[in-house]
Amino acid sequence: MKILGNSILTALMALLCNGSAAAMSPAPPPLETVAQVDLQRYLGRWYEIARYPNRFQQGCQESSADYSLRDDGDIDVLNSCRDAETGSIRQARGRAWVVDSVSNAKLKVSFFWPFRGDYWIIGLGADYEYAVVGTPDRNYFWILSRSPQISEDLYGQILQRAQQQGFLPAKVVRSTSGASGTPRPDQP
Repeated sequence: MKILGNSILTALMALLCNGSAAAMSPAPPPLETVAQVDLQRYLGRWYEIARYPNRFQQGCQESSADYSLRDDGDIDVLNSCRDAETGSIRQARGRAWVVDSVSNAKLKVSFFWPFRGDYWIIGLGADYEYAVVGTPDRNYFWILSRSPQISEDLYGQILQRAQQQGFLPAKVVRSTSGASGTPRPDQP
């Protein structure tokens, strides 16, 4: 398995540069997170349904994320995808921690110390069947699901709510779902 080291470093540097550029433009309105996240229910496997394009996932198909609780209360993160060019599995390991213990909806995530980024849960299904994650600067956005696919109705509803929060549906790209019979990274 190929570790995403260079991609992660590049992505983290881009985050720093984007932060500088954002300081020169007007700040978007405050991003609203969900009221409460039960971290025990949030743990486990999530499949990427859609995202904003980003450098650290360039060439990734069939992306998934696995979250597990650490002994220190933080969260281990394992992101996996299939490399579009080689077909090999790419993985990145990181750590996340809650920065708002009232809601548990605002987290920081780091794949390479000392760099870290926001991970805010802005949408969540009643049964934790889907989650929507974004960043306050509106530069990063993901739709995640417990299953590799969601209904078109739900997808449309999520995009509509995201647009109300300042995200641009036109920037969102659908992820490869594995529906064509190609195994996902978690399948043999």
